[in-house]
Amino acid sequence: MIDNFALAISHGLIALTVWLLLRRPDLDRETPLPDPAADRAKPRSKARPRA
Repeated sequence: MIDNFALAISHGLIALTVWLLLRRPDLDRETPLPDPAADRAKPRSKARPRA
């Protein structure tokens, strides 16, 4: 009885997690990843040392 209860709880939590993850609206959007080469091309501003 304990083993079946433990299996039901663990599988129920996994099913709940999958269900909640599939309901997320950001799963339907495909935003492109930032280009790392474009980041290297930008000049970085140098911080001025404080006096």
